[in-house]
Amino acid sequence: MAYTLITANRNYSSWSLRPWLLMKALGIPFAERFEPFTKPSNYDEFRAFSPTGQVPVLIDGERTVWDSLGIALYLADRHPGVWPADGVAGGAARAFAQCVVAEMHGGFGALRNDCTMNVGVRVKPRPMSAALLRDVARVAEIFTQGLDRFGGPWLAGEAFSAADAFFAPVAFRVRTYGLDVGRGQAWVDRVLAHPAMQDWEQQALAETWREAAHEAELAAAGEIIADYRKT
Repeated sequence: MAYTLITANRNYSSWSLRPWLLMKALGIPFAERFEPFTKPSNYDEFRAFSPTGQVPVLIDGERTVWDSLGIALYLADRHPGVWPADGVAGGAARAFAQCVVAEMHGGFGALRNDCTMNVGVRVKPRPMSAALLRDVARVAEIFTQGLDRFGGPWLAGEAFSAADAFFAPVAFRVRTYGLDVGRGQAWVDRVLAHPAMQDWEQQALAETWREAAHEAELAAAGEIIADYRKT
């Protein structure tokens, strides 16, 4: 299969990270195509290859697959490992993984808006809103439930799955903003140490280009106390 995965900036694009990491972790080969954010909205330019004007997009021959969840579902029909096997915990691990992926895909608005992803910085955040506190508490709950129920080291058991890929951008946010996820920090440390995550991080740190709107969101989130990105 000759897949091409279209993604955007490593520092900013949490949506791009999810299918990229999933495919890397599962050993699904693909060619990479990089389409950077150049302004607050790249809709018109991205519409040339994406029905939604957004990334990520997976190209499979003549077929275009869009949206990070759409890509994960598409790959699950063609490759093992996207979801935990049916036999793991009597199928409970698969159900858990699918539910938390859907929850991440459709929820956590305060976490997304107040703690935008920027891999190469560390921030002292402003006082957190009640909505953000609820989101962080729910993330910690998911991490702890997954690890306790299925034994770890990944969120749904022994094998990396889509659940880990979809929460991987949260791991960067936990580190960037110093968020407290309790015992879920063990999973955060593990996923940050994954070779594919290390690869993504190194690419992010090497990016010298900045997009003003994303940088403004970061500045609004709190005081930047360290910036490891190349200038």
